[in-house]
Amino acid sequence: MREFDEATITQAVIGRLSECDDPRFKRVMTSLITHLHDFVRDVRLTEDEWLTAIQFLTDVGQTCTEKRQEYILLSDTLGISVLVITINHPAVQGSAESTVLGPFYWEGAPERPRGSNLAEGVKGEPAFYSGRVLSADGRPLENALLDIWSGDGEGNYDMQIPGETGMKARGRIRTDAQGRYWFRSIKPTYYPVPTDGPVGRMLRKMGRHPYRPGHIHMIVSAPGHRPASTCSCPTSLPTSQRSARRCWSNTWASNIP
Repeated sequence: MREFDEATITQAVIGRLSECDDPRFKRVMTSLITHLHDFVRDVRLTEDEWLTAIQFLTDVGQTCTEKRQEYILLSDTLGISVLVITINHPAVQGSAESTVLGPFYWEGAPERPRGSNLAEGVKGEPAFYSGRVLSADGRPLENALLDIWSGDGEGNYDMQIPGETGMKARGRIRTDAQGRYWFRSIKPTYYPVPTDGPVGRMLRKMGRHPYRPGHIHMIVSAPGHRPASTCSCPTSLPTSQRSARRCWSNTWASNIP
């Protein structure tokens, strides 16, 4: 005879946390266990489905590399990334909303002078970008830093191109005394998120297309302000279908402290 049944197993597992001395970890794990057990009971999960889920998560982990984060892609496509950012970085008093970094952010892009071409040798339609970085009360922010990256005109990021080892269509630009910035790059086109891994299989099973509108990313930061990760979408999808991941299009303004 089992020691626990369907109704008592959850509290028994939560009870194993009684000696945990980290209040936050205890709260998170208690909620996680509660919701996972409720999910299993709600859908009446079968053993085959449980094993399939275990293999799926194993495949997600094994697909990750130094340049590819399949777990971030999974989080993005399920809406978890945007939800976490929305909770932790709410837009207040007119400040810009933050959005996901996506799986192709590469830390350490070179700082370039204003007006530079960030996409030298990159395929795509040339484009000129300009704007201003303002505080929430409308003051120009001098020396604000924009960390910029995008795919090319064929929908590929540098780290996806076989044999490409250097950074392409990436760079960091600072604003002038009036908060202005300008630079050249390409007009990014729509592209599919990686579909050759477990997340791609999941999207097909869900009946979802993998495409995102063409967009250019920026992380905007300034002294005394919280950074905002945002993007602009100059190229829409070829159909009325929704993006596989969410993309904001907004003004560039760092969040206030």
